[in-house]
Amino acid sequence: MDQAPPSAVRTVALLGASGAGKTTLTEALLHRAGAIARAGRVEDGTTVSDHEPEEIARGISLGLGVAPLRWQADDGQKYDVTLLDTPGFLDFAGAVDAALSAADLAVVVVSAVDGVQAGTHLAWRAAGDAGVPRVVVVTKEDRARADFHRVLAQLRDAFGDVLVPLELPFGDETAFTGVADVLSEEGHGYDADGQHHSAPVPPGLLAEEHRLHDEVTEDIVAHDDEQLERYLAGDVPSVADLGRTLAQEVCAGEAVPVLVASGTTGVGVDRLVELLCALCPAPESRTRTVRAGDVEVPVAPDPDGPALLHAFRTTADPFVGQVTLFRVLSGTVRAGDRLVNTTTRTEERLPGLFRLRGKEHLPVDAVVAGQVAAVAKLAGTPAGTLLAAKGTPGVSMTAPPVRERPGVYALALDPVTQSDDDRLSAALGRLVAEDPTLTVERVGDRTVLRGLGDTHLAVALERLARVFGVHVTTSPVPVGYRETIARPVAAEGKVKKQSGGHGQYAVVQLRVAPLPPGAGFEFVDSVVGGAIPRSYLPAVERGVREAMAAGGPHGFPVVDVRVEVYDGRAHAVDSSDMAFRTAAAAGLKEALATAGTVVLEPVCRVRITVPTAAQGDVMSDLSARRGRITDTVSLEGGEVVVEATVPEAELRRYVLDLRSLTGGRGDLTVLPDHYAPCPDHLTPA
Repeated sequence: MDQAPPSAVRTVALLGASGAGKTTLTEALLHRAGAIARAGRVEDGTTVSDHEPEEIARGISLGLGVAPLRWQADDGQKYDVTLLDTPGFLDFAGAVDAALSAADLAVVVVSAVDGVQAGTHLAWRAAGDAGVPRVVVVTKEDRARADFHRVLAQLRDAFGDVLVPLELPFGDETAFTGVADVLSEEGHGYDADGQHHSAPVPPGLLAEEHRLHDEVTEDIVAHDDEQLERYLAGDVPSVADLGRTLAQEVCAGEAVPVLVASGTTGVGVDRLVELLCALCPAPESRTRTVRAGDVEVPVAPDPDGPALLHAFRTTADPFVGQVTLFRVLSGTVRAGDRLVNTTTRTEERLPGLFRLRGKEHLPVDAVVAGQVAAVAKLAGTPAGTLLAAKGTPGVSMTAPPVRERPGVYALALDPVTQSDDDRLSAALGRLVAEDPTLTVERVGDRTVLRGLGDTHLAVALERLARVFGVHVTTSPVPVGYRETIARPVAAEGKVKKQSGGHGQYAVVQLRVAPLPPGAGFEFVDSVVGGAIPRSYLPAVERGVREAMAAGGPHGFPVVDVRVEVYDGRAHAVDSSDMAFRTAAAAGLKEALATAGTVVLEPVCRVRITVPTAAQGDVMSDLSARRGRITDTVSLEGGEVVVEATVPEAELRRYVLDLRSLTGGRGDLTVLPDHYAPCPDHLTPA
């Protein structure tokens, strides 16, 4: 692919609910631009962006699909457009965050059949949180039960008057054969091959088209004082002037155009890519920033400036290994260049550059500021980091952080064979590098994988087997119960063994008492008179710690205890470190058995963002889970944040239940908080 100046580079992320038509629209855009010979079908598993076996089997996008195309606009300008097709399923929101970190424009795709869905709200919020301008495209207008006007009303109810309809469809369902341009008041009919021609606006649409033209014109000029003065004086701006002003409003987030198209029939697709090129902010119009300490530093997309790359996503390719997707923030990079990762300080050589089109690698000699490309085998460059030329100021900078999404659903993993066990850690590390919303932790002696939902983990484990050849079985994650002693008590531990030669002899007198929650462990040496030689006291402490880790009467690790050793006896010949370790462990076990223990359960702090209409159901459900509501905060847009503390045992499948309660609009964060006594009737055996 030949070079394009930064002013003609466009990076567009397609967001929306699962099934809204993002992948089909991507195919239509690629086909209309001549990037592919024929458009693939999701149902056949032949699309460019959904090429992984897990995606083909499920018929939905699961990862970030990349598809570049070239487009020559009506004015002769050639554009380099990169489409980032994102998943609509909630479990794969990490791919949406990655795409928005590189995009100039977010296209929120809405089905004309299904209308505004939970995924539409989440896509709208994600783009807003990332500060990326938005355009709405209503798709599937050719399908049965499609209704553009119903969907437009839903959009305005959900997102306000910021929406600006720029097109109206010539009819719905099978009657969708063209579009009316609201700004120019012209009609465009479409042939079977997706080519458009001038066509009169249907009589039944004329009145609405004229009314919208006046409304949209007034709304656009209202944001430009000079244009508004001319308009009030009777000087109606040209379509080109209105378009330039609208593009500025889109960049500032003051307007969100609404367009209509069909990815299946091709109606409106060429106008869509034309308008995306015109409305999408050029790289130089949206200043990107990096951080130097606590200071944000703007980066100009100058192709002649110092090289600075943002690595925003990594994927595992079974043939070439790790592939790093990056956007050039400044400068021009070429194959063979050496750059420094500003986070890991690793010097990286770029062995070969290419553009990704689905699974296809398109080699390129150079990548200029604003463009998205890929490179293989950058072992020291995780997603979310920067690569800078050696000796430039960029070496001290970091990329702005992407939203953190802590795992809310977990499974314990058990390797099937010893070979799987040997390779599990490295394979999981590569999975997490691909998808930072996955996390790996140890709970006791078990390996636990956390993610955003059951489908998220199911897909991750399928990739673990297919790409890395590691097979595991899964089970629910054991709750990390703990125990603490119920009351202060004194106990004695002793070891007396004599079987010829050196024996084992040690006596330890202990006082064991509970500590405040979260205090951990305190060891106190109160021995006087040398009853226990000081050289054995570290062994006593070690023995106590080992006994605590081994578990109390219920089998759970012991925490929050104070152990005081105040007396004991030793033998000049038969005492040893091992004897005192064993005696100390026996003394602690006796103390726990005598005084009894209290089982402690982990309690988590949850933060839930839900529609106000679902607040009552969510709070009732939390109460049924032994949750305690700590705060509620109303947000703009008809949402509320509910904060509560809930026992971990009640949260194993909560993310799935929350989605059912809220129609998929619940956003959940779960973080460990503290331990609390477990009710007797719920104490595990």
